[in-house]
Amino acid sequence: MFWDSIAWVYDIFADGINRKANRKLCKVVAGLISPTDDVLECACGTGLLSGVIAKRCKSLTATDFSAKMLARTRKKYGQYPHVRFEQADILHLPYSDARFDTVVAANVIHLLDNPHQALRELDRVCKPGGKLIIPTYMNRTGKGKTNRVSGVIGKAGADFKREFTLETYRQFFADAGYTDVQYTMCEGRIPCAVALIRMGASAGTRRKSSWQL
Repeated sequence: MFWDSIAWVYDIFADGINRKANRKLCKVVAGLISPTDDVLECACGTGLLSGVIAKRCKSLTATDFSAKMLARTRKKYGQYPHVRFEQADILHLPYSDARFDTVVAANVIHLLDNPHQALRELDRVCKPGGKLIIPTYMNRTGKGKTNRVSGVIGKAGADFKREFTLETYRQFFADAGYTDVQYTMCEGRIPCAVALIRMGASAGTRRKSSWQL
């Protein structure tokens, strides 16, 4: 697996090449986590957001499809007694409905063959009144060209299924039936847009009407 093979060097990208955007991303996500939150983090990677979340939440279940990515996160943050590390597929989450107060899935939507299936799962396991936090790299420029750094990463083996601008990212959620989404841009070599969806009391009705794709 590509992500297993680069787990040992991924932090160079996160902490070095895209440091500016990721610092802002950590700050934005930190501000959305409450001390009473039971949090699910999907696609935790090597723990860019895991440590930020762990310091602020009631409990954290950090998951990733890549065993080696998850192992690096566990090595960094295994000292937190309220954090669990579990290998899981974002397309088929092994958790009950309405299990978590906050669900985070960072920088994974653009890598999936079926991102709307992932949204269904994130939505399903989030409690009414909870939050979906979905940051995603904007790997196309406003002129429609592939971001230069994204292009290099793609040539290295990362399989980008979608290349978003902020406009097409907004449309992605609109197509899924989400009409009330807040966006925060984190600028850097590869900018990142943080999508925030607050799950209202009518979330169940919206879910039923949204998943016609």
